[in-house]
Amino acid sequence: MNRRKIGREQETLATEFVEKNGYRILNRNYWCPFSELDIVAKEGEYLCFVEVKYRKNDWYGGCEGAISMKKIRNMCQCARYYMAKENIPMDIPVRFDVILIVGEKLRLIKNAFSYTE
Repeated sequence: MNRRKIGREQETLATEFVEKNGYRILNRNYWCPFSELDIVAKEGEYLCFVEVKYRKNDWYGGCEGAISMKKIRNMCQCARYYMAKENIPMDIPVRFDVILIVGEKLRLIKNAFSYTE
């Protein structure tokens, strides 16, 4: 199975997982000039931008280290772009969450990082 197909399958699992945890999905795989947002959702008052990281196992370290400062900056720029394109007020509470998938275990980290310019 190729990486792209595996990635889509894992993002589908992550989407189902956050829906079961009370999120309402707004978009998946939202592309902008800077990056891609895996999942855009609402949870309560928050607009959540969710990054999904998958590893078959943790032999070479976990998923946590796979989210670089560059990735964080790009996600933040993409989130701002999304909000502008969708006419979402900039004063709405925003959160950046991460779903880590190692093997078959999913872990949701809410507010994994803050907005970075």
